Amino acid sequence: MLLVVALVAVVGMAFRVSWNAMRDIARAIGADPTAAKLYPFVVDGLMALALIATLVLVGKDRRFALWVLGGYTGASLVLNYVHGLVAKLHEPDIGMVRLAHWDSAHYVLVFIATSLPVGAIFFGSDLVAKVLHHRTATETVRVPDGQESAPAPHTSAHPAQTADTEAADPLAPLPAVEPSAQVTAHADAVQAPDPHTPHTTRTPEEETTTTAALARDQFEDAELERMRQDARRAYGESVQAGRPLSARALGEAFGMSESWGRKQILAARDDEESSRPHLRAVEVEAM
Repeated sequence: MLLVVALVAVVGMAFRVSWNAMRDIARAIGADPTAAKLYPFVVDGLMALALIATLVLVGKDRRFALWVLGGYTGASLVLNYVHGLVAKLHEPDIGMVRLAHWDSAHYVLVFIATSLPVGAIFFGSDLVAKVLHHRTATETVRVPDGQESAPAPHTSAHPAQTADTEAADPLAPLPAVEPSAQVTAHADAVQAPDPHTPHTTRTPEEETTTTAALARDQFEDAELERMRQDARRAYGESVQAGRPLSARALGEAFGMSESWGRKQILAARDDEESSRPHLRAVEVEAM
């Protein structure tokens, strides 16, 4: 808090030092007394606005705010420098005076001094719009109970794709199946200890952790196998119905990727090929 107060005090004193220079420059280019008093607020006020925008905005908008801040800081520095060089600007009740003896330099300085108020209107409005748009875009959408909304599991991110998948799938909800004999045998093999492995003493906590991890792995393997069997059965039924599912539709129906659906389609075709009877030609020996 002390650092913030010190920073505000330094900025306020710097603004007061720059006040005379900006006011005298405004009078030198033809501004009336009221406009000359407001001129420092135009320049230094936009610099403060651009500084706040750099703290709020990100990416391209933040770079734009930095360019505005740098441009107005450079223009203020040039006008303060000219105020220190031209002695006539220090006289009270001065009218319009030349800011430089060289005509080209004088025209450039007058252009800079007169364009700062117009630029403050344009750049200030743009920065305020960017800050308001940024704050609106970063607000979190919440559900009525106060919790953040989250996508449901195994749902597609694109509603159009989900509608297409549901329209292409004429099947009823798939029934759950029991783990296959291969999965059961694999689980038994994992549980069976190796007689040649040296026995190590474990604490009850380690035994509980190991048992829980093993049960979790077995459950996950069984669930994956059940999902694969369901996907293959669903593809087979869609083929029998005359509308085979694509790999993408099959993967999305089970919350998986397109490559996963392609693997299940290939496996279903292999199972169908292996279940078909194979006929062999038998040579009849001549009697």
